Amino acid sequence: MKVADCMTRDVQIADPDMTIREAAQIMARVDAGALPVGQNDRLVGMITDRDIAIRAVAAGEGPDCRVSQVMSADVCYCFDDQDLAEVLANMGDEQIRRLPVVSRDKRLVGIISLGDIALEGAANQTASALSGISRPGGEHSQTRH
Repeated sequence: MKVADCMTRDVQIADPDMTIREAAQIMARVDAGALPVGQNDRLVGMITDRDIAIRAVAAGEGPDCRVSQVMSADVCYCFDDQDLAEVLANMGDEQIRRLPVVSRDKRLVGIISLGDIALEGAANQTASALSGISRPGGEHSQTRH
C-alpha cells in the first residue's frame, strides 16, 4: 500500500507569523492536533497542540506568541508514492505520529497519521510503529528544545 492510499488530502496550513491562538483555533475547527507550517509555498515546520502547551504556555508565553517561536523547524516528511511499511518504520524510528506528505517536487499534498493508517486496516504495522514512538526521549522530544 502507498501513502497516497490512506493519507488525508485536505490539509490546513499554518503561517509562521500567525499567533498560536490562531493556530489552535484552526486545530479546533478541523479537529486536528498538528498543522504543517508553510511559507512561500514551502513546508517550513510543524506545530502541534503539544508544542503550544509545552513550548508556549508552560514557558509563560501568551496567546499572541508566534507559531515560528514554538514550531518544530526540523520537519520529517514522506512522499505520496512511498511504501506505507517504509513510512511506518520511519515514524517508529523518529518517534512521530504524523507526517506531512509531499509530492516528488516537494509540494505539500497531504498529511498521514497513525490513525489514518490504522483505519485502512494496517493495525499490526501501526502497533509496531506506536511501540517505537512511545519510547521515552528521542529527537522530537519536547525536552530537547
